[in-house]
Amino acid sequence: MLTVDDVRELVARHWAVGPVDVSSLPGGMNSTTWTVTGSGGRWVAKAVAAASETGFALGLRAAQVVDAAGVPAGAPEPTRQGELRAGTLALLRRVEGAPLTGADPREQVLIGTTLGRAHHALTATTGPGSPGAFPHWVDPGAAHLEVEPWVRPAVRDALARYTALRAAGPPLTCAVLHGDPDPGAFLALGDGDCGLIDWSSAEPGPLLYDLASAALYLGGPDRATALVEAYVATGVLAPSEVERGLDVLHAVRWAVQADYFAHRVVTDDRTGIDDPGENAKGLHDAREFFGSGG
Repeated sequence: MLTVDDVRELVARHWAVGPVDVSSLPGGMNSTTWTVTGSGGRWVAKAVAAASETGFALGLRAAQVVDAAGVPAGAPEPTRQGELRAGTLALLRRVEGAPLTGADPREQVLIGTTLGRAHHALTATTGPGSPGAFPHWVDPGAAHLEVEPWVRPAVRDALARYTALRAAGPPLTCAVLHGDPDPGAFLALGDGDCGLIDWSSAEPGPLLYDLASAALYLGGPDRATALVEAYVATGVLAPSEVERGLDVLHAVRWAVQADYFAHRVVTDDRTGIDDPGENAKGLHDAREFFGSGG
């Protein structure tokens, strides 16, 4: 794991930002971050595990695209060599804003509108694409899904629903996704605008997955109607695509959560948490969803 001194040395070696002060930020489950402050501005340094480099690189490019379209996204500061990162470390432009919670309908509208704007930029850049094998990182035959009896059948059934949705057509609209647009990734700015940060979980896939993820954090599509309506109003997806596919992708998003926390429970992965009970809670939140009929 990188230390504060390591990060300071790496920033000095790879980025032309002058002398900086570096301090640790509270850890996330999939990355480690530091605040970097210098005479030229403020940044966030982010490091990921080597196994996550592919998605990290994709997310850095996506943040560039979204930022260039007018949605502050914490775009990467190029290195002296013009690269977006140095190994597993990137230096991201800090977005100064207040994290949203989505509790207020007005915040839901801001989240839905901002996600739609980001998707417009990504679709224009990467094209409509194809979902392919999505979510490719979830293996319904993985050993860790034996952690509790309900996990494997729930994951398998959710993925089967997605396969059936694709087979029934028409094709779903796809592009590079944010991957995990929780309310805290949306930052309200002083001018009434909103940023969208934390792109390290980026993956190619159906835009509905991001919309389902954003809705999941608010209790599901039925409790996130203002968010969904604001997103649809941006015109990035046809209402008919949202109507036929959102519930299916909502189930897929819960399957992803079940798979993720099942693996953390089995491997006792405590990255970003103090209490291993948080892993069990994440898994059992998914159990509650699937136990209610999905």
